[in-house]
Amino acid sequence: MSNWYLIDLVGTSIFAISGALSALNKKMYHDLFGISFIGFLTAVGGGTTRDIIMGAHPIFWIRDPNYIIVIMLGVGIAIAGRRWWFGQLWRPLIFFDTLGIGIYTIFGLQKALSLEVNNWAAVLMGLMTALFGGVLRDTLVNDIPLIFEKHIYATACLAGALLYVLGRALAIDPNLNFLISAASITLIRLCAIRYGWTLPRIGNQ
Repeated sequence: MSNWYLIDLVGTSIFAISGALSALNKKMYHDLFGISFIGFLTAVGGGTTRDIIMGAHPIFWIRDPNYIIVIMLGVGIAIAGRRWWFGQLWRPLIFFDTLGIGIYTIFGLQKALSLEVNNWAAVLMGLMTALFGGVLRDTLVNDIPLIFEKHIYATACLAGALLYVLGRALAIDPNLNFLISAASITLIRLCAIRYGWTLPRIGNQ
């Protein structure tokens, strides 16, 4: 079992925790199926959409049952520790979401490149992998998706994806390139939250 496969499973669990926490934040304490379903869609929604578009079959979580297992573990961790999450961590939903988008932008980009798509399409697939699950999560719990908020979000993913493509062109070690690119997404997003970074407004309204 490779280190990257383990990171992929951990990232899936992180997104599942994010989805379950979002449901719990909406007081869905008595709806175990609803919490699990939102956790599941958050974890695999983006990757599933990516694989369908690229014709990568069977879809990863159908082929490998370990993804279902780590999603269930993530949901269980969120439920079991819900009082601690909301009492001890600063905005845990944002924290786990930020970790997830950093990891999965680059994972999605790598998978697309492995299927020999062009660099620009691979960047888009990376963004879809990272962001679409969160869009589904926020829509289902009746929140405005984070991708549409004023603070830098999707732009951080785009910057990290482009950085990875540049590093690949410069023949940087793939492992190091992954770490630098994923970390840059996480850092940009955390700084945007901490310091209120936003993109320039379009128009005067």
